[in-house]
Amino acid sequence: MSKRISRIENDVQDRNSVAWVKLCEYIDLLAENESDEFSPREYLGNELFSNIYTLPESISKLKKVKKIWLYGSKLKRIPPEIGQMDSLEYFDPYTSYDLHWFPFEIIDSIYLKDSRISTRTLYGNYKNRMGFPRLDKNPVRYFREKLHCSVCKKEITYEVTNQLWISLKIGTDIVPLLINSCSVQCEKSLPKPPENYVQFPHKGGSELKQPPDDNELWEIEMKKRKSGMSQLKNNSYQESNKEERSNTLKVFKVIRKI
Repeated sequence: MSKRISRIENDVQDRNSVAWVKLCEYIDLLAENESDEFSPREYLGNELFSNIYTLPESISKLKKVKKIWLYGSKLKRIPPEIGQMDSLEYFDPYTSYDLHWFPFEIIDSIYLKDSRISTRTLYGNYKNRMGFPRLDKNPVRYFREKLHCSVCKKEITYEVTNQLWISLKIGTDIVPLLINSCSVQCEKSLPKPPENYVQFPHKGGSELKQPPDDNELWEIEMKKRKSGMSQLKNNSYQESNKEERSNTLKVFKVIRKI
């Protein structure tokens, strides 16, 4: 299990850069044309696209977009407004290796059925169990001053929110999601995580006990097999000794008869 826990960066994007201004322009154009695909690399070019570390909140205007293409991006986060992309069906941030988590609001995209994500780089993934940052010591801050409860959508402040991690299936992948909760009631209504993941919402941190990762499961299986082979050899040895004693006893009986 990986013990390394990275720190969450909050001020990740220069919003005065040429890349950012052009990306916002692109989103406005897609919204106006009611386009069904969002592929910022094609519009910005490789150089400008490599300077994008989050997406504008204005992606909420992309009501007709069905597919998001973010292959090979330098993204570090996705804003909660992705949940307002009502038509989203396919989400592809594959090889975006700095993207370790997603906003809980992505589950509001009810038509999202397919995804391609580099899961090995995600917090809590079964392949290596990368550690979750501790949210009470390193809380996440979005660009806007106020936010909404991830569950009931009530407007709240950062002073009120209870931030939690939870792992859930999005599209075809199980991913770590960041929750901003306004109440215990909202937290109780959260879905149950899939088997082999932490089974409750949590704050993260090095104290969090996660299920074994792939390597640890392999080691456990090898130990079981080794133990089983040892037991088999031991049973075989005992049977051999038992047979030997039985044969010896028969010989003694024959000798006594003679």
